[in-house]
Amino acid sequence: MSLQQDIIAKLGVKPQIDPKEEIRRRVQFLKDYLIQSSMSGLLIAISGGIDSAVTTGLCKMATDELSKETGRDYITLGVFQPYGEQADISDSYAVAEAFQLTHKIETNIEQAVDEIALEVEYGFKHLGIPRHVSREGKGNIKARTRMVMQYALAFDLKLIVVGTDHASEAITGFFTKYGDGAVDVTPLSSLNKRQVRQLAAELGVPQSVLDKAPTAGLWEGQTDEGELGITYDDNSDYLEGKEIGAEAKAKLEKQYLRTEHKRAPIPGI
Repeated sequence: MSLQQDIIAKLGVKPQIDPKEEIRRRVQFLKDYLIQSSMSGLLIAISGGIDSAVTTGLCKMATDELSKETGRDYITLGVFQPYGEQADISDSYAVAEAFQLTHKIETNIEQAVDEIALEVEYGFKHLGIPRHVSREGKGNIKARTRMVMQYALAFDLKLIVVGTDHASEAITGFFTKYGDGAVDVTPLSSLNKRQVRQLAAELGVPQSVLDKAPTAGLWEGQTDEGELGITYDDNSDYLEGKEIGAEAKAKLEKQYLRTEHKRAPIPGI
């Protein structure tokens, strides 16, 4: 078995999907998990990007169906988490409106992130190496702070925290382990980016979201493809078992191998 075949098998990506069927499977997955957990609903952080938009649609369908089927009120809570002023926050609210979310909260992470970064810089100073937190380091602080806030809300409201990670992120390790990778369930995990877009079109995700360049929003101007140097077209083709250019293939497989620690549970002895 080639490395490509091994990766595809581990991530569970299909070469082709039926969007309607995949939506149904993933909604049922969320419903089953909610019932088994005896929790009151789902929490999804809505970034304004396509992944969280699709996940929001799946969550809302799941809680609406469960409420109707059981007579119990299950909710989907949409959480908006800007750092200061977020230029595209309107896209987050457009997603909530498109899926008729009635439960929404905005929690601005700027003050908390800046305080954490400042304390880290004090630590550097005490070590005799005065410096600022790196741009990437502060990006990771943002990801982890967002999760702290999500779990604080979820704990008292008895909600399941739903993640947006999918196979095109997993193959590159493009998530912060126990930051934005710290969630309870990931209903998109066996889809590649192209397939997420197929579900988005079927669900009716707003056009403004569909047209955006994928970004984790870790710093101004940051894009996934720019940071990784790998296009999502090549990424998705690879995960569908297709041949891609030798340079892109080598880069993708190198990224996969060097980020294995992000996909693995905490090791012990």
